Amino acid sequence: MTTLTAYRASKELFLNLTLRELRSKYKRSFFGWAWSLANPVATMVVYTIVFKYFLHSTPSPGHPSGLDVFALFLLCGLLPWNFFIASVNGCIGSLIGNASLIKKTYFPRELLPASTVGAALVSHLIEMGLLIFTLLCFGNWRLLEFLPVVVLLTILVALYGLGLGLMLSAWNVFFRDIQHFMGILTMVWFFMTPIVYSLAQVPAGARTILKLNPMTDAVLSYQAVLYNGHAPGWFELGYFAFSALVTLAVGQAVFNRLEPGLAEEL
Repeated sequence: MTTLTAYRASKELFLNLTLRELRSKYKRSFFGWAWSLANPVATMVVYTIVFKYFLHSTPSPGHPSGLDVFALFLLCGLLPWNFFIASVNGCIGSLIGNASLIKKTYFPRELLPASTVGAALVSHLIEMGLLIFTLLCFGNWRLLEFLPVVVLLTILVALYGLGLGLMLSAWNVFFRDIQHFMGILTMVWFFMTPIVYSLAQVPAGARTILKLNPMTDAVLSYQAVLYNGHAPGWFELGYFAFSALVTLAVGQAVFNRLEPGLAEEL
């Protein structure tokens, strides 16, 4: 059963699993959903101080928006990155965390990783809505005409995260080192993506290497529409879309191959 067919046949289960993820995320927390905003804000403050004031990493003002606020430039790349990593990391432990459910009854196992992506998407939409409101307050009204592009990018990031998450969640059942390895990879991957610096600050040779990273083109596209106020490069958008769809297809194929042995291994 393909992923889309499985979701269509189990919409109610998918919704309930997603709601369960959302409720458990901040269960018994006094501040609740405020924590979803505290993390990117705290990261923004730390990185702004370190990279702008200590390392003097200052990107060029947005063109044609005219924005020249490092914190806003940072958030334009940081929020989609956080959404992507939250999706992938949530997927990795989703099967092991629901071992008893998998052993008791049959249902499309893809729904477990997918529900973590769905929960991460809800948090991301809240954060992105606040960022867009802030950008409008700073006078970047041009981004309104590119809101459909932001929606498209968000869907692609979700698909990219789901594809990688499907693959890693299945592998993690058989090889528990996956979750530990991802902690190291995430740290390296973050700094190989132009979030805390602009791509223009990178030497030409290294720039070619960074462009192999699909999240580089995702972040550049977000920065183009949100911070600069112009359409993204179509090559960048196309490359990221292609990478997201291929990763989803490969992730689904790997998941389907390993799914028959999940219950026994768990």
